[in-house]
Amino acid sequence: MPISGTLPLDPPAYPSPTSLHLSARERGPDGGAERVAVVIPTYNEAESIGAVVAELPRIVARIVVVDGGSSDDTQQRARSAGAEVIGVGRGYGLACLAGAQAAADATIVVFMDGDGADDPAAINSLIAPIDAGDYDFVIASRARGSRQPGSMAWHQLLAGRLAGLLMRALYGVRYTDMCALRAIRRDTLLALGMREMTYGWNLEMQMRVAQAGLRVLEVPVSYRRRLGGESKVAGSLAGSFKAGLKIVSTFVRVAMERGPPRAGVSA
Repeated sequence: MPISGTLPLDPPAYPSPTSLHLSARERGPDGGAERVAVVIPTYNEAESIGAVVAELPRIVARIVVVDGGSSDDTQQRARSAGAEVIGVGRGYGLACLAGAQAAADATIVVFMDGDGADDPAAINSLIAPIDAGDYDFVIASRARGSRQPGSMAWHQLLAGRLAGLLMRALYGVRYTDMCALRAIRRDTLLALGMREMTYGWNLEMQMRVAQAGLRVLEVPVSYRRRLGGESKVAGSLAGSFKAGLKIVSTFVRVAMERGPPRAGVSA
């Protein structure tokens, strides 16, 4: 099946969070309800995680905060706000995978960061196209949306654009960002064979989705300044360099695995 391009200028209207929540209870696979889980990897996000959890729309049935060994009270604040907390070792991808595996009762998994920069109001825009059966993978684009001043460094925008151009050359899919905010059916994600357990996770997911010929939609979103703390990637030159190397190595590794779609991933 051909891969869809970016969001059209006048996209179809999808239900609001409230009406989507009601229709999901009535419809869902096999007559059951669509259950949405939000997975939030954290590491020292005590200043923001409580507000992030509190802002999530009511369509979210399960909130899984996966902590990489925070030295502050991130875990306690997440629990107090109503999230389920899982402790894992360091590794962004490891946290994402552990959260998806833990949410065994969910049909759709949304990933987002715990620093407060991702706007929870955008979650419906990610879920609705999947719930409607129109798309398999929906990813937010900060590059195509509005950004608060100081929310995103120029090199992050450039990296997303460059990665998007390379993936378009390889697979024909149009990406403009590697934003953490994204949604996918849980069984589809687990069938992708994700291997990257560090900062290359987001890129690997986008590449494997494209390799499998899944239907991709990119949605412009608003992006905010983080509520507190320092970015582990953009907060320092060393962090940016380390993450950049990992992203480049992930791209090369996955690109060299080009071949027929993986078994178990439907188009």
